[in-house]
Amino acid sequence: MYGPPVDLSFKAISHVSGALSQVPRSGVRPLNTNSRRKYLSRSFRLSNNNITDLSDLQNTLSQFLAQPSKLGWLDLSFNKLTCIDPVLCELRELCVLYLHGNGIWNLAEVDKLGELQYLHTITLHGNIIETCKGYRNHVISALPQLKTMDFSAVTPEERVLANVWRHRKNRGRNTKESLQ
Repeated sequence: MYGPPVDLSFKAISHVSGALSQVPRSGVRPLNTNSRRKYLSRSFRLSNNNITDLSDLQNTLSQFLAQPSKLGWLDLSFNKLTCIDPVLCELRELCVLYLHGNGIWNLAEVDKLGELQYLHTITLHGNIIETCKGYRNHVISALPQLKTMDFSAVTPEERVLANVWRHRKNRGRNTKESLQ
């Protein structure tokens, strides 16, 4: 049985490893630990901090969680991330990823998450990429298994439109390359 999220939000953490010196916030439901004093949770919150990169994420998760490879929900919202670190792709069972309110500026960064086959919910609003033309279409086409994006359901119609958009975009790129 898994318990509530390990919550390290609002701790003024600037590096992921800085979480190691913190005690998780207590919530309504108590956090349970195993005999090695690791938390029995599949959810981890690092929101509302000052994190700029995710180096040492795996080690930090291993220090806190009884089964870090089973992490299903990760909240990195309201930090200072400017890219999507490939370390997130090592979290093979990740289903929910909150990245809203960061500084991610390159829409192509989302493509890195394509190998996360269980990822069904993502938030990216409040990042610079939100202003890019085709933002929602790009994310939906890059992550076809999504059910929810930016707290809004992905509709079957949006999937069709995203695929058409992606096909037209790729066809336009191929035409430009052949002309050179």
